[in-house]
Amino acid sequence: MDKPKAMLDYERIENYAPDKLEKLEYHYAEILKLIGEDINREGLVKTPLRVAKSIQFLTQGYDHDPKEILLSARFREDYKQMVIVKDIDIFSMCEHHMIPFIGKAHVAYIPNKYITGLSKIARVVEAYARRLQVQERLTTQIKTAIQETLDPLGVAVVIEARHLCMAMRGVQKQNSVTTTSDFTGAFERKETREEFIHLISSRLS
Repeated sequence: MDKPKAMLDYERIENYAPDKLEKLEYHYAEILKLIGEDINREGLVKTPLRVAKSIQFLTQGYDHDPKEILLSARFREDYKQMVIVKDIDIFSMCEHHMIPFIGKAHVAYIPNKYITGLSKIARVVEAYARRLQVQERLTTQIKTAIQETLDPLGVAVVIEARHLCMAMRGVQKQNSVTTTSDFTGAFERKETREEFIHLISSRLS
């Protein structure tokens, strides 16, 4: 039977460090044995390798420089109004338990001579999120990278996330949402900050 066109167009891309992969595979096999599993049973034979690949993908942010990402598409532009990229998906790993937290980032800046490509804002979020993180630090790192690289009149970052370490273990509160924010420059003024909050809360009709 012919494969669907979507499958024919699909290209699997894997980019892993072979030296790290072998070591990670070994250690994950040891972890499985320590929790009482049989690493030779059918369902687990390739699991150490899969997890070794997975953790490299989930922490690939260490290999990316967020400031270089912004500089790769920095342009002179005489625009001094708010630029917002909202609802940026976040998938990160809590550094305390190595359990995911998942949510959205809303990022804004007011240019001062320079703008950057809109996709670069999302890539900066991704570069920091794909590391072992705490939400508070993630929020500040995104703000700082944009402020230091573009020197805008102000930067605003708000992140809303659900932490599986709170849902699956410990306090086990499945519906809690954590919100963090950080502001610089013009966004420290109440009216500018309120405009930003209003715009990220609204939906296009």
